[in-house]
Amino acid sequence: MSQASRARRERDGRIALVGRAVAAWLRSLRGRTIALVLGTAAVGAAAVVTAVLLSQGDDRPPVPDARARHYTEVDACLLTDENGITGGTAAAVWQGMQDASGRTHARVSYAPVTGEQSAAAARPFLNGLLQRSCDVVLAVGRPEATAAAQTAPRYGKVGFVLVGPGGEEKAGTNVTVVPTGDGLRGEVAGAVEAAVDAQG
Repeated sequence: MSQASRARRERDGRIALVGRAVAAWLRSLRGRTIALVLGTAAVGAAAVVTAVLLSQGDDRPPVPDARARHYTEVDACLLTDENGITGGTAAAVWQGMQDASGRTHARVSYAPVTGEQSAAAARPFLNGLLQRSCDVVLAVGRPEATAAAQTAPRYGKVGFVLVGPGGEEKAGTNVTVVPTGDGLRGEVAGAVEAAVDAQG
């Protein structure tokens, strides 16, 4: 018999001996003792899992403030020129939308038309707002208002608010035209509130 075979046989014999010892020990235990050993092991495992979980960082977002605004399922979306809401008429319109949101709890958002400033170039951006299920669409600027006026008849359930010149001649029953000038913020807020109420 080779030395490797003898070593393997001795190792197998030791494993068998340990196995028999464990089996004999388990047979000598009573039911309560086994339950106690298993219960202790379970408590130890739970303690280890708890320690691991507590030692890791909490990646969950914070619980929102109970006073946080709860929005309705109505979205009011603004289509602007490439400057967005940074100034001028669009800034006043955005403020009016926020005022209306404070009273109606409608969600407000905006999308600037980038690239060429024309009604044709504005149309894909407008379509994007409509695909996002905007219930009220505001358009500020001549190309944006023209695109919205042309699109409004196909979306009878959407309220359109056109600010300033552009598309007035095509205003339909779901279209409100708000002139620019003094009081624009309040006029927009009122028009958005009326459009949001019409959705309810």
